[in-house]
Amino acid sequence: MRIGEVAARTGVSVRSLRYYEEQRLLTSARSVGGQRRYGEHDVERVLFIQRLLNAGLSSRTIAELLPCAYAPSEANSTAALERMAQERDRLSGHIAELARTRDALDVLIGTARAYRETQRAPEPPGPLPAGCVTAPSAPAVPAR
Repeated sequence: MRIGEVAARTGVSVRSLRYYEEQRLLTSARSVGGQRRYGEHDVERVLFIQRLLNAGLSSRTIAELLPCAYAPSEANSTAALERMAQERDRLSGHIAELARTRDALDVLIGTARAYRETQRAPEPPGPLPAGCVTAPSAPAVPAR
């Protein structure tokens, strides 16, 4: 099948499929006219690549994991599990850093709110005593 059909069947853009080839995640045969040709197995491979990308893995990491799927062995399986664990640890580190950043922002928000409260004009102590003069109200603007 041609690249457009693979794109339609997988929901992946033609541009992304070309990128996958550049990254050596996907290969194609070439027709006599030089067009890319794919097999049914390539559709499954693209869907697998999409699942890995959606899990937050980079194309470089995916390239390291593909042998486990397409050349299964004890060694490839062990290497893939170790690599996925490394990626999970990396993501956990990012999550922890984001939580620290959020907590620091919460402190700044609290400080800013407290400062704002100190800058507000105090409320009058209650109703003015009878006979007090208040500031005149603004003159009414005549209607046109």
